Amino acid sequence: MKLFARYSLLCLGYLAAGVCSTKAQVLTENDSTAVIASTDSFPTQEVAPKKLNLVQKVVKYFNDSNEPHPDKKFDFGIIGGPHYSSTTKLGLGIVASGTYRMRRDSLTQLSNVSIYGDATTTGFLLIGVKGNNIFPENKYRIDYDFYLYTFPSDFWGIGYDNGNNNDNKSSYNRLETILRIDWMARLHKDLYGGISTGFNWVKGSDFTKPALLNGEPHEVISTSLGLTLTYDSRDFIPNAARGVYFNVRQRFFPRVLGNKQSFTRTAFIFDFYQRAWKGAILAFDLHGEFNYGNVPWNMLASLGGSTRMRGYYEGRYRDKSLIEAQLELRQHIWRRNGIAIWIGAGNVFPSFSRFDWGHTLPNYGIGYRWEFKNRVNLRLDYGFGKKGQSGFLFNINEAF
Repeated sequence: MKLFARYSLLCLGYLAAGVCSTKAQVLTENDSTAVIASTDSFPTQEVAPKKLNLVQKVVKYFNDSNEPHPDKKFDFGIIGGPHYSSTTKLGLGIVASGTYRMRRDSLTQLSNVSIYGDATTTGFLLIGVKGNNIFPENKYRIDYDFYLYTFPSDFWGIGYDNGNNNDNKSSYNRLETILRIDWMARLHKDLYGGISTGFNWVKGSDFTKPALLNGEPHEVISTSLGLTLTYDSRDFIPNAARGVYFNVRQRFFPRVLGNKQSFTRTAFIFDFYQRAWKGAILAFDLHGEFNYGNVPWNMLASLGGSTRMRGYYEGRYRDKSLIEAQLELRQHIWRRNGIAIWIGAGNVFPSFSRFDWGHTLPNYGIGYRWEFKNRVNLRLDYGFGKKGQSGFLFNINEAF
């Protein structure tokens, strides 16, 4: 769900509607005794429900969309609209979200799925699906992420120095598909372990500065198989208010799986959530990615995107390794409205021996939250970074 994160929603609002009911009683007097006459003693005429026009139906849909529906096996909603960003220009996006349980019991967490699509005037086209499927009694889970997109992209080369040089900015056309699936079983309470699989195909064309690729092929296929270990005590995956999430993946890209060059990747995520005061949640995220071997240009650790270092052009800074952290305060304001502010930092480097604190990149921003479904937020973020980089991002669910 990476690039979709760059896009912003210009307008998001809703109208409140009220429903009022009346009940009539007839009060009569008989020898100073008050008698309530039943309305059944009078002829009644059924009043047909008022038909709603299209606008009223849309208003009612969004007004009721965040109401919990425990009777529904699958609580699903959809929203779409125009957006604008400096990268993709004017576009039309659509996002759908659903929550469900495979079996109705209090022990099983809610599973979730998000489907998204986007098209812009620059030629950006994207479609994807992402979710977490929790099996009964939390015994098994499948985490998945798949998206396909085409995009006229920018490229600065490999390494911090190249990304930091504005003169290196070049363009190319990018067609890419990414699939990742983690299959996990419950080992103990909130601890899960299992197999991680992945597939990535990218084709770049029309590079204005092909020398920045250092002779690497424009088309790359990367297939991986590995292990994953997860500790997850979050109360609700799409929008946690408390708990800890820790995930580590060890993935292998051997030639036997179709890779032209073999390499390995170790990645981890550590997230922590805590209620601060009424309506406030403090969230912390630490992420690291470390690649070893002959890593293709498109599989290098890339800084920026919709979830971390928001506001940076995704992939401007890329290298074999990356470490990034962010601290975010999420505050409910009124009814379905809230805000978020965050600070963060990130660093890309070729190896630990060549890590340079001076290359640490700052990040901060502010965002608006609107509760689309019960505890499922639409977010509109504006992030800032070094070299005057900034940008709007529109997405569903919290960044982490």
